[in-house]
Amino acid sequence: TKTGDKITLQDSGGKDRTMRVDGICEMYLGHFVFMSPSAYRTVFHQDFSPNAHLVTFKDSSADNTRRQAASFMRIDGIQGVVQNTTLMSQIDTVVRSLNIIMQVLIIVATLLALVILYNLTNLNVEERIRELSTIKVLGFYDREVTMYIYRETILLSAIGVLAGYGFGAWLHHYIITTVPPDDVLFDPSISWVAFVVPLIMITVITAGLGWMVNNKLKHVDMLEALKSVD
Repeated sequence: TKTGDKITLQDSGGKDRTMRVDGICEMYLGHFVFMSPSAYRTVFHQDFSPNAHLVTFKDSSADNTRRQAASFMRIDGIQGVVQNTTLMSQIDTVVRSLNIIMQVLIIVATLLALVILYNLTNLNVEERIRELSTIKVLGFYDREVTMYIYRETILLSAIGVLAGYGFGAWLHHYIITTVPPDDVLFDPSISWVAFVVPLIMITVITAGLGWMVNNKLKHVDMLEALKSVD
């Protein structure tokens, strides 16, 4: 549905009412149709007469809302009370569940990155130990020897972060459009924290492993490594 289209809805009596869409706004909870008094007269062929009030409490807790709703229902002139706190509570439960899942995924992803980078770096060092010993003998400084092998890890980590940003943005869009029910809209914006935190985590892991590699290569026995048989 877009601006200018016509939609047909049923009123409380079950009669179809056709109206034109003059504008669309995003509602995070529920679906509503807003009309001016003149538009109401055009669609329903009768004068507009308000039959409800929008009440906002200073204390918006669920308990206070239930108490006030019960007190309203004891008034003879009130036929019904519609609350949005129940739907908000359901959405809050869904969001909290998603937050727990995301926290678990972040922890698992961090541990996976640590294990993979550690194993690949150690494997790379062990397989090229004679090559590294040779360039150390030729007079390369310890930092130069470390960067000789660790530059690849830094480059691959940077590529992985950029690829993760792209895939993560797509996955975020997929989740917020698939998980919510039809009458709920999740905020589609992505906070800058979602981009900065993974970068900091990967940077810390890469820097820590780089320090370990540098310390390991600093104390490597070059003579034994050069005498070893391939």
